[in-house]
Amino acid sequence: MKKIAIILLIFLFAAPSVVFADAPLQTVEKRVNEVLSVLAEGSKDDKSILEKKKDQIRAISNEMFDYIELSKRTLGRNWNKLSVEQRKEFVPLYRDLLEGVYMDRILAYKDEKVEYTNEKLFSNDKAEVQTKVIAPSGDIPIFYRMIQKDNKWKVYDVIIEGVSLIKNYRSQFNDILNKQTPEELIKTLQEKAKAS
Repeated sequence: MKKIAIILLIFLFAAPSVVFADAPLQTVEKRVNEVLSVLAEGSKDDKSILEKKKDQIRAISNEMFDYIELSKRTLGRNWNKLSVEQRKEFVPLYRDLLEGVYMDRILAYKDEKVEYTNEKLFSNDKAEVQTKVIAPSGDIPIFYRMIQKDNKWKVYDVIIEGVSLIKNYRSQFNDILNKQTPEELIKTLQEKAKAS
């Protein structure tokens, strides 16, 4: 018994670098609160402050989301049609597309309360965190699908009022790839990025 206790003590003190991942709900709450904190700072009308907020939200999103997993699941079987180089191009372009679509909506946030209602573990490395935004027009359910990699929980899909981000974009990208090549899809995304 003493030997087991000594081994445990040695392990605990010899391995201080071992870091345990936050639970999925804690991870989402932490990141969402970081975004809310950024949004609460300064004037919404000052352009320099607005650009600073965008940069801060972008940095938080990069920590919160697994954009490679999001890209793979969005493209589904079409992911295999892309070369390694094309995948490297697609991931940041898709991220920029999502940012362009959702950044203004995030910046329009007006002090609504966010409630964290449930955490579902699907397996050791997959989970869903259920939240809702309490808005004057009615509650908005937002569910975060998460995956654990390298001891970190990251979001790979967001379901807003029952609509999955992955499924929404999968149908759009599938339509493009049914008629066009991966090169043409990437070119389309590049043009959208330039336009925005």
